[in-house]
Amino acid sequence: MRGRAAALLTALALIAGGGAGAKAATIDRSLIPKPRPVAAVSAGPVATVKVPPAGATRPRARPMGLPRLAPVFGPSAQQLRPRSRPGSAPVRVATPVRASTAAPAPVAATAAIITRSLVPLPRPATPKRVIQAAAITTFNTGAVTSTGKTGPVCGSKSIIGTRIKSIPGSSSGCGVKEPVRVTQISGVTLSTPAVIDCTTAKATQRWLEKGAKPAVGRLGGGLASMRVIASYSCRTRNSRPGAKISEHGKGKAIDIAGFTFQNGKTITVLESWGKGSNGKLLSKLHASACGPFGTVLGPKSDKYHRDHFHVDTASYRSGPYCK
Repeated sequence: MRGRAAALLTALALIAGGGAGAKAATIDRSLIPKPRPVAAVSAGPVATVKVPPAGATRPRARPMGLPRLAPVFGPSAQQLRPRSRPGSAPVRVATPVRASTAAPAPVAATAAIITRSLVPLPRPATPKRVIQAAAITTFNTGAVTSTGKTGPVCGSKSIIGTRIKSIPGSSSGCGVKEPVRVTQISGVTLSTPAVIDCTTAKATQRWLEKGAKPAVGRLGGGLASMRVIASYSCRTRNSRPGAKISEHGKGKAIDIAGFTFQNGKTITVLESWGKGSNGKLLSKLHASACGPFGTVLGPKSDKYHRDHFHVDTASYRSGPYCK
């Protein structure tokens, strides 16, 4: 009995073993790939990382894979670093500051920041130069101040100009109380505005209407303009030291150097006096001015008037002086 039981148990064990072997064989022949065996990793020496103390300078990192090489020739890396220039402060990069609820910076700190601002400060205002009024001279009659618009002056429609303020004399005997700046008289244009008084302006009007224009007649289409080279000027006669004040210094004189006709032709005292038909015409113009004016001077008077006619309204007991 015991022998049969043992044999049965042995048979069961063999059957069980055969099934397991078949199963194992089935797994070995399975299409599912087997996992690769895990390679054993050899543990090398543990690297030790040194933490630098607080405040120490961090060494410059070198590229990975390159060994540290000692210098063979030339200066070291420390010597190749650019040195800061003497007197220059190191440049610091500002660190962003988070919004804070702390109290605002004091006024002194704010002022320092404004002082270092890169925005250029505005330039201080340049004071305007004080422009002084120019003295009235022969060629600067426009320096006087106008008191009205250009139009008829001196109570005559034939005298066109502007009333100007009184001219105080810079020297004793000079000045004009009621001057005018005249640009045209009896249709004849003055090349340069003449600063004179109304007495002289009216005398010029009489001369042009009764003497000069009739003498020219229709020659060249008629008289168009006169070349005025002097009017008011505070100076002595012929600008000689110690001489009396000229009538120019009183606004009573005009110097005329030439005449222009409607066709554009011009004759001058310097070039035409005593020469041909133009010289004869100039003699007529010179003679016709004697009467309306108290003084008429031309090339025959002296060397100072060889290139122009001087006419003024000075009065003499013996009558007009013409030469």
